[in-house]
Amino acid sequence: MTHPRRRPARLRRKAVAATVPVAVAALLTAAGPAVAAGPAGTAGVGDPYFPLAGNGGYHVSHYDLTLRYDPAGRHLDGTAVLTARATQRLTRFDLDFKGLKITGLTVDHVKAAHRRDGQELVVTPRRALRAGERFQVAVTYSGTPGPVTDPDGSLDGWIPTDDGAFVAGEPQGAMTWFPANNHPLDKSSYDFTLTVPQGRTAVANGVLLGQRTRKGRTTFHWRQTERMAAYLATATVGKFQVTQYTTRDGVKVYDAVDAREAAAAGPVLKKLPSVLEWESKLFGPYPYRAAGSIVDHAPDVGYALETQTRPVYDSAPDLSTLVHESAHQWFGDSVSLTSWKDIWLNEGFATYAEWLYAEQHGGDSARKSFDALYARPATDGLWAFPPGAPGSGANIFGTPVYARGAMTLQALRTAVGDRDFFRILRAWAGQHRYGHGTSAQFERLAERQSGKNLDRLFTTWLYTKGKPRHP
Repeated sequence: MTHPRRRPARLRRKAVAATVPVAVAALLTAAGPAVAAGPAGTAGVGDPYFPLAGNGGYHVSHYDLTLRYDPAGRHLDGTAVLTARATQRLTRFDLDFKGLKITGLTVDHVKAAHRRDGQELVVTPRRALRAGERFQVAVTYSGTPGPVTDPDGSLDGWIPTDDGAFVAGEPQGAMTWFPANNHPLDKSSYDFTLTVPQGRTAVANGVLLGQRTRKGRTTFHWRQTERMAAYLATATVGKFQVTQYTTRDGVKVYDAVDAREAAAAGPVLKKLPSVLEWESKLFGPYPYRAAGSIVDHAPDVGYALETQTRPVYDSAPDLSTLVHESAHQWFGDSVSLTSWKDIWLNEGFATYAEWLYAEQHGGDSARKSFDALYARPATDGLWAFPPGAPGSGANIFGTPVYARGAMTLQALRTAVGDRDFFRILRAWAGQHRYGHGTSAQFERLAERQSGKNLDRLFTTWLYTKGKPRHP
């Protein structure tokens, strides 16, 4: 994601699995609060910054979302069908869902009791679910969706625009438009069936399977096969100019651009295939079968987000922003967080990708980018908190996470040398592909690949307050 308080240069803000993978089930169980034992799924997975994010007791393997949106009245009708598996015996469980009116809810086609408790939708099925049992939850709902306000004061979720909606869910916003197990620990495949007035385009993740227009409305069917965290889902709606093509590597590209941004966006978007090729050489094969961009005209948003396969931009991106959001497809999307406190693994890495791109395309070296930042005085906001311990959800998009996170990687590169450093980046993306990773795991990987004790380096750059000594 890009964000004015997150980008030091431009200050710009912001096949369905049949069973739960063993590693995912273990992570979900381990992350749950100590009170997780018992027949009720917990109201959160225990994230220290967003304690109600996600839910205990089950894993969602697939979301089938059918939405109908009227931009003029800002009205949404939705049906969400979640295919899930219980990781414990469940007499009730929660979904993250906020704001919209529920008109029906079933578990395995049987009407289930439910109640609202803040952002939690508490579901009590007619009968208890057995540990290991697959089940299906169907929720129908309607209303006027809107965004949530994050701890840093920014908006995310379903954000109305003058011709549709800018839909970007990091970190909380998925629950504003569909019921979800809304934490990066729980990754799922998706189908989206999106109906909008003729003349509008509805863009989601993955591959466009088809579209049809009947009686003044157009329906788009999108499929995201590779597993995805809920916050990376989008259903952005607008009047877009659409370009489709296939890269020489077989990746299906779909660009949707607001006409007001087309002149500025066009030259940058044409570089997407070469950017993905360059990143693939550094980080390993591109993780998805689809790619592209959604360039909206959303002046009140103030950020871009790495929505999986197809980042969404609030205005025409520059090349550095395109490189940043594309790098997230490896770092953040394919390799996902287990806790929001580790977000430097997303933003520090994507920022460092910008530095590497400049270095290898005639711009400043990464070392020069590092030195320019290091020259800031100890009182500068860059040193306000360490990137590996932001302290709260209000800080996860702060400059230290982005810039000092990238500086940590440059300090690592200096310590281990280019050969081992680039092996570490590629191994991180490859060994955790489509899965999850923690800061501690990255630190251990770096030590294994380099054969060096790096404890002092990481302690200094990731976890120690204040301005470190120059490496």
